Parts: sequence; structure tokens; C-alpha cells
Amino acid sequence: MAIDLFESVSECGCAAKVPAQELRDLLRGVQVPGGPDVLVGPDTLDDAGVYRLTDDQCLVQTLDFFPPVARDPRDYGRIAAANALSDVYAMGGRPLTALAIVCIPSALVRQGVLGAITRGAIQALEEAGCALLGGHSVLDPQPKFGLSVTGLVARDRMLTNAGARPGDRLILTKPLGTGVTIMAVRAGMASPAQEVEANRTMATLNARAAGLAVACKARGATDVTGFGLLGHGLQLARASGVSLEIGAAGVPMLEGALEFADQGLLSAAAYTNRDYVGDAVVFDDDVPLAVRDLLFDPQTSGGMLVCCPPDQVQSFLERAGAELSTPFGVVGRVVAADGPSRITVRGGAFGVGPAGEGGG
Repeated sequence: MAIDLFESVSECGCAAKVPAQELRDLLRGVQVPGGPDVLVGPDTLDDAGVYRLTDDQCLVQTLDFFPPVARDPRDYGRIAAANALSDVYAMGGRPLTALAIVCIPSALVRQGVLGAITRGAIQALEEAGCALLGGHSVLDPQPKFGLSVTGLVARDRMLTNAGARPGDRLILTKPLGTGVTIMAVRAGMASPAQEVEANRTMATLNARAAGLAVACKARGATDVTGFGLLGHGLQLARASGVSLEIGAAGVPMLEGALEFADQGLLSAAAYTNRDYVGDAVVFDDDVPLAVRDLLFDPQTSGGMLVCCPPDQVQSFLERAGAELSTPFGVVGRVVAADGPSRITVRGGAFGVGPAGEGGG
């Protein structure tokens, strides 16, 4: 009998994350162990932690797991692994080893579902050249799967969400819309092709995007997951002490995502993401409501938001056209903050002029 994993959960993928504001409030009151070798800790809400091993070499560590984001167990495993690996790539690192984290009903173990999930994860790990060393499993009423990943990054290649500088162009390396598309799949409103494309996008590793970011001398980056483009963008802006301008017309989106958003197929996480950014995000009047909603849409295994130096933008885009298998685009720019960090969303797009200069 075919298994539909969506029947076993209430929330899917990164939409199940603890709301960003609650997480921020929690961390504000916690004193965590640190030291001079902790280069990236929890204070900037970055994608992974970074610990200095030598003057040149650093350890990157992350952990990510969530409920099913696809009907098919193998698809789910591959997407969950790609999502966990993404945090290492978002720091400019190379994943080395992984440990599996499993919560699953006993019935799904007996039916072979856990084996299929694991095979999907292994497919992504093999593509990444990352070894699976083991893991830990517990019985749980709702399935959850993910990985703890350890990697390495050279200090002079490290990307952080505190590295954005005024003048940088913002490049998004995957389309938005996985959250609303998953909702549409569960509601029987998405076509088979739309479901397949969403799964393919989520299962695509961010390895090549990270390589392009490093090659084009980027220092600031983050991956876009459960807090949406605007939530993760605001975290980047605050960590860097800058503000952002987003050109909505240049944001790549999955086919059908706008229509799903217009029909109100939003998860609860989209609303908590909106509450999190509050009045730190301002929309121009010409940005349609459906587009605004998609900018808050929680993404699972989303693309990288890269802060690219303006003189490197053209090179990045040319190489991305040859190397990336997902839609991408220039979605905005970094500007100096006049007071607290904020994001202004404009209805147009930010173009690229000679030598990567230009703007909307």
C-alpha cells in the first residue's frame, strides 16, 4: 500500500519551526557557554555555528529536522538531508559528516517507511560527499527526520549573515513558494507537475550556489527557510547593521505559487513570520498582497540569499546560468541603515548595469 506521509502530520517541513519572535525572546534571556574560539554563535541567529580550530581552519556545526514535507518517504528523506546540509553551505563550508535524527511511529517502521526515508537522505549525502556516521531514533506519534551535520570552512572563505555591506546586491538562488505549494498539494489543488517541481527544488543542494558566492567574493549570506525571505533577510540586516531594499518583481517564484497565495493557501507560520518582522518591513503601495504573502512564506530547503559585491554581480549571474539548476535572480540591494535595520519592498526589480552596477 502506498504511503502518503502528509496523512501523519499536522505541520509540514520548516513551517513547523518555533516562531522567530518566540525564539529570539528565548535566546535573549539565556547565557550560553562560549569562548574566544566561537566565531559564530547564537547571538546573530545565523545558519550554523562556527568554531575556530586553527588560525586558518574552522569547524561548522548545524542540526535541522522537521515533519514530512513530501508524500513519498524517499523524497522526504532527500529534502530533509538537503535542508540540513544547506546550513553548512550557507556558511561557505564543506560538509564532512552527518548523524541522523529520527522520530517516528512504530507502524511506519514496520511498513519500511524509515528505510525509505534513510535511502533518500543517503542519496543527498552521497551527492554532497558527506559521510553518515550513525544517528539516534525514538518512537513518536508524528514522524520527524533530519541531520546533525559537521563541516569545515577556511576562515577567509567564511560567509555569515553579519557580512553584508552597503552596495551589495542581493541574489536569491532558488524560487520562493514551497510553503504555499505544499499547502496546495495537501488540499488537492496543485498539479502533479507543480508537486514534482517543488520537490525537485527542495531536494537541490546549495553546494553550487555556495561555491559561486565564495568565488565572487561574497562575505554575507544566509539560506532562506522557515522564517521566509523577509524573516531571514531581516536577521541578516540586523546582524550586519544595514538595511535592505527588495524589488518584488525580480523575486523568482515557483510556477503557480502566486495563484496559491492569492487563494489564501498560507500556513500559520506565514502569519507568525509577518508578526516577527512587524514594522521593520515597509511595502510600497504597488506590491500586490499575494506577493507580500509569498515573501513571508516559510520555505523548506530554500535557496541562498547572497550579498554579492556590485562588481561581481555580472560574473555571478553568468556562472549561475551555467551551474544552477533552479531559477535565480537579483532581488534587491543592501543600503546603509538610518537607524534600526529595516527592509523596504518595492514593486519593481533591481536591474544589473555595466560591470554589475545599476539598480532599480
